[in-house]
Amino acid sequence: MTNFQDKANFIWQVADDILFGAFMHNEFRDVVLPFLVLRRLDCIFEPAKPNVVKMHEEFRDKLPDIEPVLLKATGGLSFYNVSPYDMKKLSQDAKNIELNFNNYLNGYSTNVREILENFQLDKVVAKLVKNDLLFQLVDKFTEIDLHTDKVSNLEMGYIYEELLRRFNEFIGETAGHHFTPREIIRLMCNLLFAEHADDLQGEGVIRTIYDPACGTGGMLTVAKEHIHQHINPGVELRMYGQELNEQTYAVAKSDFLVSGENPENIRPESSFSKDKFKTHRFKYMLSNPPFGVSWKKEQAYIEKEANDPHGRFCAGLPRSSDGALLFLQHMISKMEASGSRIAIIFNGSPLFTGDAGGGESNIRRWIIENDMLEAIVALPKDMFYNTGIATYIWIVTNRKTRRRQGKVQMINAVDFSTPGASAVTRKSLGSKRNYISDGQIAAISALYTAFAEGEHCKIFDNADFGYTKVTVERPLLVKGKVQKDRQGQPKPDGKLRDTEKIPLKDDIDAYFKREVLPHVPDAWMDRAKDKIGYEINFTKYFYKFTPLRALADIKADILALEEQTEGLLKEILD
Repeated sequence: MTNFQDKANFIWQVADDILFGAFMHNEFRDVVLPFLVLRRLDCIFEPAKPNVVKMHEEFRDKLPDIEPVLLKATGGLSFYNVSPYDMKKLSQDAKNIELNFNNYLNGYSTNVREILENFQLDKVVAKLVKNDLLFQLVDKFTEIDLHTDKVSNLEMGYIYEELLRRFNEFIGETAGHHFTPREIIRLMCNLLFAEHADDLQGEGVIRTIYDPACGTGGMLTVAKEHIHQHINPGVELRMYGQELNEQTYAVAKSDFLVSGENPENIRPESSFSKDKFKTHRFKYMLSNPPFGVSWKKEQAYIEKEANDPHGRFCAGLPRSSDGALLFLQHMISKMEASGSRIAIIFNGSPLFTGDAGGGESNIRRWIIENDMLEAIVALPKDMFYNTGIATYIWIVTNRKTRRRQGKVQMINAVDFSTPGASAVTRKSLGSKRNYISDGQIAAISALYTAFAEGEHCKIFDNADFGYTKVTVERPLLVKGKVQKDRQGQPKPDGKLRDTEKIPLKDDIDAYFKREVLPHVPDAWMDRAKDKIGYEINFTKYFYKFTPLRALADIKADILALEEQTEGLLKEILD
């Protein structure tokens, strides 16, 4: 097995061969993920195991706290296992597999056992034992070597995510439950650091990176790799993440465990109602939160905080069926006063959903009027594994460079893709039919740093996205006569009431005189009902008019088609 796809296919086939019948397809994830983590830990720990078992036998009755001795005996790992068993030894004794397997699990250090608890492995093992499948599964997993020398963290992330993609297809997860291709994360990093690499230079520099919906932790690890490979290999990066799903949280934490990161920096539960980093602030934040996911379960908590003028959500609340903008508000609340930068992936909804005065519009207004929206990049379609919808990268910061102050950059990168799969993935995965090459990442990044208008780039003032929604009234007529109130003013006809969205840069009275009165001379504005709104009509900014074809050309095509049809009929009849 030479690449991650081979290994993912092998594991999937093992699951299908062994589990099908006793487990439904939608239960495969519950079994495969913990065994994949166990095998990864097993392979990494194998060289240190004899020494650790020896130290445990020698000092377990002599020291009240033996853990420091055992960790030292690992030679630098942050976990251990004192059981005499590993998967290879377990596969040599089918008769006692249940007893030996439990001994093996109980031999792990506390941090690993906490990860396994999130997989609810006891229920899985009980069902495997009941169906006489535990030995077969353990035996098959010994055939795959997942040591870091054989499978890098990058490849391991792809294995997790490819298997999760397949599992989710059976479970019927929504389009928003997808995983971020590594080339998109690299593009996000380029946009975050292209003009700010100096902030990462020097010796002894410490920087923090955070993802409030970290999934399996791929975005964090790729960001770290990018910084170390392209900016400063000596910078100390402290990574933090929170994840709601118990299984993906356990995967992320186990990955931190084996890669030398602090596993305590990956924390469980919802970032909204169970924020595990309340007092933390972060220099850089990246996230790909789920699209179109309801926050109704946490509605009472979120609405209470929204009523707090100092709360994370005080700018406004999006509709309860889509919490994407809540993630951005949450991340903004984590910004350092000295300046932080955020890259977040959204679908089209946060750009324009919601009317003036509504939650989404108010959130956009708050972000833009506080000069935090730096850039938006439209990505090509079919970039993600489980969804083909249009997606965008937003770059948000509380410290813009001088030339960007008061401005928002729009980059249309929908054509910057290559059909097929990247050199890493080798073939299309699910809905992912395109990838962004290294050259295309560089080209998009160059558009960003050039900060100049062109075919693929537009620069706007903050005010260009705002408008005043004005209510336009027309008189109520009864038998052709205008009805008036006690003050002698015309009564409005509710059936004829309309609204106009007038750009903030336009004079409202002049606009009304120019655009409305020529069509409805008896109309007037009820300015007491004015509302300020903000929307980002990305498609309009890059719209290209395609002239209609000339009638002569269309006629010529029709005549040619008729001649071709007549010729075919003649051949058939002859």
